[in-house]
Amino acid sequence: MNSIEWNGQSLILLDQTKLPVSEEYIHCTDWRQVAEAIKMLRVRGAPAIGVAAGYALVLAAREAATHGDRDEQFTAFFEFANTLKATRPTAINLAWAVERVCALVRTYVNSASQDDQTVCLADCIDRIEEEAIAINKEDLALNSAMAKAGARIFEGRRGLRILTHCNAGALATAGIGTALGVVRELHANGQLSMVYADETRPLLQGARLTTFELHQDGIPVTLLTDNMAAYAMQQGLIDAVIVGADRITTEGDVANKIGTYGVAVLAKAHGIPFYVAAPYSTFDFTLASGKDIPIEIRDSREITHFQGCQTAPDGVPVLNPAFDVTPHEYVSAIITEAGVLYPDYTKSIARLHKEVQER
Repeated sequence: MNSIEWNGQSLILLDQTKLPVSEEYIHCTDWRQVAEAIKMLRVRGAPAIGVAAGYALVLAAREAATHGDRDEQFTAFFEFANTLKATRPTAINLAWAVERVCALVRTYVNSASQDDQTVCLADCIDRIEEEAIAINKEDLALNSAMAKAGARIFEGRRGLRILTHCNAGALATAGIGTALGVVRELHANGQLSMVYADETRPLLQGARLTTFELHQDGIPVTLLTDNMAAYAMQQGLIDAVIVGADRITTEGDVANKIGTYGVAVLAKAHGIPFYVAAPYSTFDFTLASGKDIPIEIRDSREITHFQGCQTAPDGVPVLNPAFDVTPHEYVSAIITEAGVLYPDYTKSIARLHKEVQER
């Protein structure tokens, strides 16, 4: 399933707000369309919005290149990039992708002679596009590597029953998924018995998206409401929890879709391992504690209404954080494309950072 496709002129996005009822695509020819799609969760999942942002910056550069002189062009481009980056503040992959492309442009500007007024933004648009394509291809490859690394945790085991929260699959990435990439690998190996998918309030991304893609792929899946996870664990139905992540600190604290923290607490209470699957780009090496992760607060109508139907009284106050933070002591291991990280996370994450920087 391709949720993101670049044809050289436009970015084609599967509108995930329409699933599972219909498969509709958005053809984005303007970076603002991509920004709106990210903001409104038409494209979502930390890796996927990073990939989408890379292509959005190609569109942004093409527009900015039509602005006045050289300085105006670069100023416009960086303004567009900052606007794009602000659409979803919690998912670090978005900021990572935007900064990666912007760093490339800055390097280009700094390497050009300040006296050469012929140098303009148009001269590096092809390079921006190459970088966006590289981000996309890297996500494809690291999904596969992560899946194999995660499956090795369960080597020799059969009949596994995995609980997951939100959607961390093909719809959330450019590849086979992070958490669901591991699930797919276990299924391919004949080790999987059942996936239990939390519906994941308030937008039901588990019900609408996770069950949709697993059901399409013939992977056994059972849907639970969020408040049934404790029951399923108590009844001995869950062998492990695997979730994705939107940001991970250097201490191993994990920001993920709201409700993940509750699942982690339940897993610990029932002696069930809780695993997080995320690529290197999801780690925020500027933050140690999860307390410092910015938490996006979304529109109250996501809770008071669903698909046009009002489900709460007019005027009732609503608390609608999009994410919560799971402290590292609840995380059994973090699955990455470079292998599985175990506590002490301060040390294992630092080693991962060093290894990547030295490549």
